[in-house]
Amino acid sequence: MQPDKNSKFLLLSCCAPCSCAVIKTLAEQFYDFSVVFYNPNVRPREEYCKRCEENRRICGLYQIPFIELEYDNNHWCEMTKGLENEPERGARCSVCFYMRLKRVMEYAKANGFAGVASVLGVSRYKNLAQVNAAADKASSETGVPYFDIEGRKHGMQELRCRLIKELDLYNQNYCGCRPRTDE
Repeated sequence: MQPDKNSKFLLLSCCAPCSCAVIKTLAEQFYDFSVVFYNPNVRPREEYCKRCEENRRICGLYQIPFIELEYDNNHWCEMTKGLENEPERGARCSVCFYMRLKRVMEYAKANGFAGVASVLGVSRYKNLAQVNAAADKASSETGVPYFDIEGRKHGMQELRCRLIKELDLYNQNYCGCRPRTDE
């Protein structure tokens, strides 16, 4: 499902490098959206703060409202307990995507947004089908539509790479998950 230009929606952003091209494109196409940052998976806290501030900066450049939800890494660790050794694209990612998308959909529902989109599948390190399956599950449980946003094809990857350089974005070298293995 695609967002309607007259329907206000939330865009879940994991980081500025993954979201910059999508934010720029949606802003230039006059979509009514806000960016929401809900990433309790990111550790350590200092890394979380860097990513959050870069997202806030991108939103400021394009005059897009920015919403930061709570940082609850303990809850994320509880949800992914037993999956600490899963590889990238493994079962931990499915749980993580679902948890984050469901929370954002609950926020959308409580605050009058028509739906949720995300850039969780933009990175080549992520499995877009896995993100979409988590989104479908969260959507069916909350009743909030999930909107498909293209972030990889039709020049989006090239735009993303160009913006990362032009805007001198902080570009992290891992997705964010640093599971606790000491518990």
